[in-house]
Amino acid sequence: MATIVPSVSWPGACWTLLVCCLLTPGAQGQEFLLRVEPQNPVFPAGGSLLVNCSTDCPSSKKIILETSLSKELVGNGTGWAAFQLSNVTGNSRILCSGYCNGSQITGFSDITVYSLPERVELAPLPLWQPVGQNLTLRCQVEGGSPRTSLMVVLLRREEELSRQPAVGEPAEVNTTVLTSREDHGAHFSCRTELDMKPQGLELFWNTSAPRQLRTFALPVTPPRLVAPRFLEVEKSWPVTCTLDGFFPASEAQVYLALGDQMLNATVMNHGDMLTATATATARANQEGAREIVCNVILGGERLEARENLTVFSFLGPILNLSEPSAPEGSTVTVSCMAGARVQVTLDGVPAAAPGQPAQLQLNATESDDGRNFFCSATLEVDGEFLCRNSSVQLRVLYGPKIDRATCPQHLKWKDKTRHILQCQARGNPYPQLRCLKEGSNREVPVGIPFFVNVTHNGTYQCQASSSRGKYTLVVVMDIEAPKSHFVPVFLAVLVTLGVVTVVVALMYVFREHKRSGRYHVRQESTSLPLTSMQPTEAMGEEPSRAE
Repeated sequence: MATIVPSVSWPGACWTLLVCCLLTPGAQGQEFLLRVEPQNPVFPAGGSLLVNCSTDCPSSKKIILETSLSKELVGNGTGWAAFQLSNVTGNSRILCSGYCNGSQITGFSDITVYSLPERVELAPLPLWQPVGQNLTLRCQVEGGSPRTSLMVVLLRREEELSRQPAVGEPAEVNTTVLTSREDHGAHFSCRTELDMKPQGLELFWNTSAPRQLRTFALPVTPPRLVAPRFLEVEKSWPVTCTLDGFFPASEAQVYLALGDQMLNATVMNHGDMLTATATATARANQEGAREIVCNVILGGERLEARENLTVFSFLGPILNLSEPSAPEGSTVTVSCMAGARVQVTLDGVPAAAPGQPAQLQLNATESDDGRNFFCSATLEVDGEFLCRNSSVQLRVLYGPKIDRATCPQHLKWKDKTRHILQCQARGNPYPQLRCLKEGSNREVPVGIPFFVNVTHNGTYQCQASSSRGKYTLVVVMDIEAPKSHFVPVFLAVLVTLGVVTVVVALMYVFREHKRSGRYHVRQESTSLPLTSMQPTEAMGEEPSRAE
């Protein structure tokens, strides 16, 4: 008995094949088999395989291997031969044959090659998928064997949507899903599963690159555009475009335009509400009928809103005075004008035609100082009348003057009383008023109370002065002094005192004379002799004479 044990390994296949050929003399009439090893092997595509053909027939001298694969004889002997198969890329049946005792003997083995798919690809998804519509997922698989063990799985994130066998080359697997808002931003992919567990191997996976889905939902109603009906040249006005029920609002593109002029829009979103604001400024070359346009674009869909707008130019009213500060007696021209197609009215008097100025003239008087002139301008724009007003005030230079009616020229007041000198001056510019006493330049206050006495008697020059000149008015103050009762009273007092003194003196003399009788006055006295009456004399008796 002889034993041959060849051991061969090759890269990529990781297979080692041990072939034993046992040559045993057989009895006459015994049938001998031709064995092929390994029997029905399974290994990765592209590898190499060592095949051994052997028999127990002692007379078998030459064994050959029949195959379409690339082969190489690596060893042989009585009853056996070994062949190296290389670059095995597909399933194949190999056949060993030889002769034993003049008869042909054969043996075969089925080679099974497995390989992962060369391409697993999920077909591109639409850029935007409407919410509530069906989405078809397509996965293409090229290569991969054995196909009976190959399955194709379609996934949403990690959720399995479909599992189907790979059929055809390339294999295409489809499935349909109903998209929702929750699918926005979700990743879809397909995966192949090669199940080699029954062959003692494992489950091999191969996954495509994921693709992200974006879903959107549009409202039924168009955007709401708020814009002015009229816009004046070089004036600005806010424009707002609002859309509700829009998903996802944060990814929408919004464009606002005035005619062919794009506006710089600021877009904000809150939930499903989208708001875009911009400022529209009209140019001179845009005068006339125009449109404000709002476009909201998402998912290849466009929602649009338009509003008509009229751009107009409104110049005026321009109100002018030929002399804003006119001297009294001068001629003043008041004019009002505006732009084309504008009707002006000056102080109630309309111009001859739209676009024509309105004028009036006057001789400036004192009563015209501070007079206001009014001009209104009216422009018809698209059936609407737009109005503007302007006013101007005239200054008349006059005076200075003193109102004689409020400034009496002769004043008669009582001494030591309180009075007010009611004199008023007027003029433009407003004059200064002073009242000075002639000869002394004594000034009395004007318009405020003051205490009057006899020293205020006299003539006063009341003068109003301004940059335009002076005006003088003479005022006479007559201060009436009260009558004096001091001298008569004093005289009356003196007379009364004199009478009383005489009476008292007479009574005294009378009393003394009664007490002592007669009195003699010395000669040298200059006084008159006083004679005292005796009682008898008093009784009518004749007095006695002195000797």
